[in-house]
Amino acid sequence: MDVIGGFWTSVLAFLLVLTVLVFVHELGHYLIARRNGVRIETFSIGFGPELFGFTDRAGTRWKFSALPLGGYVKMFGDADPASTPGAHLTAMSAEERAVSFHHKRVGQRAAIVAAGPIANFVFSIVVLSLLFMTAGQSFTPPDVGGIQPGSAAERAGIQPGDLILSVDGTGVQRFEEIRQIVSIRPGEPLAIELKRDGRVMTLTVTPESQTVTDRLGNAHQIGLLGISRGSVGMMRHDPLTAVWQAGREVAGMITGTFTALGQMVQGSRGTEELGGPLRIAQMSGEVAQSGWYPLVWFMTFLSVNLGLINLFPVPMLDGGHLLFYGIEKLLGRPLGARAQEYGFRIGLALVLTLMVFATWNDLVQLRVVDFFRGLVS
Repeated sequence: MDVIGGFWTSVLAFLLVLTVLVFVHELGHYLIARRNGVRIETFSIGFGPELFGFTDRAGTRWKFSALPLGGYVKMFGDADPASTPGAHLTAMSAEERAVSFHHKRVGQRAAIVAAGPIANFVFSIVVLSLLFMTAGQSFTPPDVGGIQPGSAAERAGIQPGDLILSVDGTGVQRFEEIRQIVSIRPGEPLAIELKRDGRVMTLTVTPESQTVTDRLGNAHQIGLLGISRGSVGMMRHDPLTAVWQAGREVAGMITGTFTALGQMVQGSRGTEELGGPLRIAQMSGEVAQSGWYPLVWFMTFLSVNLGLINLFPVPMLDGGHLLFYGIEKLLGRPLGARAQEYGFRIGLALVLTLMVFATWNDLVQLRVVDFFRGLVS
C-alpha cells in the first residue's frame, strides 16, 4: 500500500508541477503575442488528442491534451505547434497578415519567443520572493562553526570563527551559498576570502571529491570543505530584500546549471546525472512528501531550468527560433524555407536523442534495466 501511495503521490506531484510550469511558460508567449496583435488559435497544456477545453471570445481554444509532457501556443500562420511557417502565408489577405505571427517584424517575433523562458525566470523570482516574505528564507551566517580533522579546510588553514566573504570570486551572505558553490567543484582549487580577527585574507582550498547517494538512490560527485556551520534559522524579509534574495537564488541556480553542464562536457562530471520525466516525477513525489516548502522550492528550480533549456540555440526550441531571427536580422531577410526545414529536422533529432538518453538514465537509476536484465539472465 505504501508503494502504491508513493507512486500516486509522485504522479500527482509531477502533474501539478509540470502543469504550472508549462502554463507559465506558454502564458509568456501568449501575453506578448496578444500584446503585438497576433491572433492565438490554441493554448494547450499537453500534446495529442484534446481531453477537455473551451473557446474564449477571441477565438482561442484553451485545452488540456492527453500527453502532459509539455504544451504549446499555436499562433495564426503556424503550420504546427513548433511555429513552423505555414504554406499559406503568401496567400493571406491584408487583414490576415495583420494578425499573423510570421508577418510581424523580426523584433516582435523575437520578443514573443523570448517571453516564454523569461516568464519562467520571473515566475521563480516572484514565487521565491513570496516564500521569503511569508515562510522565510533559510539563513545561516557564513561563519565557520567547526573544522573536521584532516579535511580540505584544515589543510588550507581555515579556522573556527572565520567569516567567509567570498568563494572563487562569488560573494556569499549565507552558509548555504558556500555549500552550493563548493559542491559542484570537487577537486578544483578555490580562492576563499575570509575575515579573521578583523583582518581580511585569501586562502586557496581544494574541496575533496566524495561520492554521495541521495535518498532517491542517485550517486553524485560533490565537493566538501569539511567545515560545519553555526546557528541555523529562518529569516523573513521585507519585499525589496525578498526580491533581491530571490534574484540571487535564481542567479545561483543558473550559474550552477551552466557549471554542471560545462563539467559534463569536459568529462569531470558524469552524464548519468541528466534526468528525464521519470526522474522528475520520482523527485516530485519525494519532495512533496517532505512538505510544501521543499516542493515550492523544487518547482522554482525546475522553472529556471525549463527557461534555460528553451534558450539553447537548437531548432525546435525557443533558442533555435531566436537564432534564426538573429540571422534574419543580419541578412536582412529570413532564411530560406529549405534551410529552416533542415534546421528543424536537425533540432528534432537532437531533442529526441536527448529525451531518449535522459529516459535511459532514468530507467538505469530506477533499476528498471537491472530488473529486465535479471529476467533475461
